[in-house]
Amino acid sequence: MIRTTPLIAVAAAALLAGCNQEDHTIVAGGPDTENPAADALKANGPVELPPSVAASKTYRCADNSVVHVDWLSDGKSANVRTDAGGTVQVVAPEAGQPMTGGTGYSVSGTADAASAKIATGGSAQSCKA
Repeated sequence: MIRTTPLIAVAAAALLAGCNQEDHTIVAGGPDTENPAADALKANGPVELPPSVAASKTYRCADNSVVHVDWLSDGKSANVRTDAGGTVQVVAPEAGQPMTGGTGYSVSGTADAASAKIATGGSAQSCKA
């Protein structure tokens, strides 16, 4: 027991002596060698995230069908979902204008309104939330 303590100290000193003692210089702002696509990302400019869902409403239409609309936060797009047709994204050129997309899908209205005019492949009809 008495002889093992000095041997452990000598072994620990030998291990530490093997560590690299060189100075390291880190240069910030230089070329990014870790990520080769970093220069391409900088050249493309800022990235715009897709709009989030601002409101989700379920509408009952004049023909007694049910339509689900996810109004998106950009104010000019929405996701329309029916049981038969799946989900279709409708988009307007500017906020406040009627949104169209897919084959015969359109939505006129806003997320705050209690009703909207919705077409899901046929003519537009009045639908209430």
